[in-house]
Amino acid sequence: MFSPARDLALALHDVARLLRTYSDQRARELGTTRAQWAVLARLQRCEGVKQNELAEALDLAPITLGRLIDKLTAAGLVERRNDATDRRAYRLHLTEKAAPTLVSLGALAEDVMGRALAGVDDTTIRVMQDGLGTIKTNLKNELTPGADAK
Repeated sequence: MFSPARDLALALHDVARLLRTYSDQRARELGTTRAQWAVLARLQRCEGVKQNELAEALDLAPITLGRLIDKLTAAGLVERRNDATDRRAYRLHLTEKAAPTLVSLGALAEDVMGRALAGVDDTTIRVMQDGLGTIKTNLKNELTPGADAK
């Protein structure tokens, strides 16, 4: 018999896996992938980020992110711009063409989470957010300096 804490760990793992699988399935409806969706959503929050910083934030290998950015650039949704202070680096920006895609992805995200959280009231959602925030902070504090902290 697992302790409640271990049961929670298993539940978190299962929910995260199912959410990824469902998001993959739903992203295909818009002709995209969950990985491309994640890149666009993160860029929407922190446009102008360096490519290596985005790779770290998304927990992706730089080469993997590079391929995703190549595809999004070819689709006209993202552009690389030279960094004014580091000529080896690029800053990533969304294009005007990305706006309708972001609206569609935003609506899709609301639908996905609406379905996932059906029957869960707003108070419970806030409590879960607070609890997960505490867990995240605790784990970040436990990581060895220099470890891959996201």
